Amino acid sequence: MSSKEKKNIDSEISDIKLNSLLEITKAINNNFSVDQLLEIFKEVLETKLKIEKLVLFSHDIKGWKCILKYGVSGDCDIIDIEKDLLTKNEIGPIKFSDPLINNVFDIVIPVFHKKQPLAYVLIGDSEHKIELSPSYQHLDFVQTLTSVIVVAIENKKLAKENIRQAGMKKELELASEMQTMLFPAILPNDSKIDAAAFYLPHHQVGGDYYDFSWLNENECAFCVADVSGKGVAAALLMSNFQANLRILFNRTSSLSKLIRVLNTIVMETAKGEKFITFFIAKYNFLTHTLTYINAAHNPPILVTNNATTLLKKGCIGLGMFNKIETIEEGVIQIEPNSTIVCYTDGLVELENDAGEDFGIERLQKIIEINPKKDMNSLNELIVESIIKYKQKKPYIDDITLFSVKLH
Repeated sequence: MSSKEKKNIDSEISDIKLNSLLEITKAINNNFSVDQLLEIFKEVLETKLKIEKLVLFSHDIKGWKCILKYGVSGDCDIIDIEKDLLTKNEIGPIKFSDPLINNVFDIVIPVFHKKQPLAYVLIGDSEHKIELSPSYQHLDFVQTLTSVIVVAIENKKLAKENIRQAGMKKELELASEMQTMLFPAILPNDSKIDAAAFYLPHHQVGGDYYDFSWLNENECAFCVADVSGKGVAAALLMSNFQANLRILFNRTSSLSKLIRVLNTIVMETAKGEKFITFFIAKYNFLTHTLTYINAAHNPPILVTNNATTLLKKGCIGLGMFNKIETIEEGVIQIEPNSTIVCYTDGLVELENDAGEDFGIERLQKIIEINPKKDMNSLNELIVESIIKYKQKKPYIDDITLFSVKLH
């Protein structure tokens, strides 16, 4: 071959490479699919540059996988990527741990981004001498072209993930708004009762719940509940629970019967994978009688006539077993101006930097030394106390406070 002929061939190959880069760039700008980009990549290397064998491995959240191959039979599963490829950080000959594929490929081309491997290209030829092999003639170009393709694919994945996350964020915002609608919009503050609540979900939605309702002009009911676990699954179970509770409350005056029916509903809904701790109480303003059941919930704190009582009587949590054998109803006479503070474990189990729980004793003390505060002010004081107490530690769970003063 004359020098002129070689020069013409070199010029032709340079034009091919330049035009190929322009074609790829145009395809990326036109938002071609991953399959379309890989097809162009294959056509450039196989048809135009005459590279006979190629395998392209790319990495995503599920690990390494082959996204393109041609000129090779069978699959690429026998290639040990971790042992054979991840040790390679520059272009060079390749030798595999499995001798069956040692003669298939001549060279490996790694593609990195900030020291992180994004892709590995294996290329080979069957008939050319090494000095004439396209695998060796076009190494830098193959690396550049692969880098452009792989980065474009990574950007597509990123854009798709951003869209997915934006959609999830919107759904969570909607779920959060809907969950807020489940809580009572207005709590009473009159001559009979002062009620106030505070709710802080660990995520956008949570598994805590509180409620208040008038049964008649002389009786009210209130409750607090907590689903095991956090996030959307817990919120969905709690939404179902709340809907059933409100329906059932109007059908039975017996708290024990209510608890048994709710237990069956939770078992059928959660399939034994989650449970709910639950405290429910009824108060009669004429007899000053509080009737309650505590289904394995953190015991609410009752402060009446300078005496403090933890409301513990009840049963196991809802959804723990198919049937609740024993339920003990708590019945207690309370004095006017008594305070009851219900809460979930996210409050008392909140830790400080030393790893110490806030604990029920600290909560109890705050309530005891502030008997004249209205319930909203009391809740604010408790929240200020836990914020100060936790120091730099994060919140670990949903936090709910429901406080009532019975005049």
